[in-house]
Amino acid sequence: MKVIEKKKILLICFFIILILIFFLFCYYCMVKKMKIGNNKSSQEMVYDILNIKSYEAVIEVVVKSNKNQNKYLIKQKYNGENSNYQEVIEPSNIRGVRIVKTNNELKIENTNLNLVSIFENYEYLSENHLDLNNFISDYKQYNNSRYKEKQEEIIMETLSKTNFKIKKSLYINKKTEKPIKLEIDDTNKKTSVYILYREVNINS
Repeated sequence: MKVIEKKKILLICFFIILILIFFLFCYYCMVKKMKIGNNKSSQEMVYDILNIKSYEAVIEVVVKSNKNQNKYLIKQKYNGENSNYQEVIEPSNIRGVRIVKTNNELKIENTNLNLVSIFENYEYLSENHLDLNNFISDYKQYNNSRYKEKQEEIIMETLSKTNFKIKKSLYINKKTEKPIKLEIDDTNKKTSVYILYREVNINS
């Protein structure tokens, strides 16, 4: 009888250990799945932004200076350093104006008036501060670029690589891991630009 009781106890202990192992395995899988899903660290999110390969966005641009304020609605498309374009949606008087960059060629089109101007090896080709990829380039090249965290946002801060008086701040939504706002302050010209990302699709 004692031998049978010992066997029963051993069997019960064995099953308890099996159940514990099973629950530990399930917990590990759940944690791993959460990590892969929407629980990236801030550093990982910043890394993903800095390694964007392509994006499409509709942005609202507000330009403020001492004298006036202007607002624009622009569609952007970026597909690598050598291919991107911007098209004005609003205001209506310049709707259809499109700026297309391909390699070292800059093309300005007005689809409503059927006008095209082409500039080759344009000196200020890389100076479009409205582009997300321009911010990324500045962030990578400026040694003192940094980011900070708020409750629901990550704020990446840098200076323009061509003009250290231009400060840039990109706000990232922690839940969606997408840009929500880009602020550009030019202290020299006393001008501020606020870019709100109404729609943005990254690496799609």
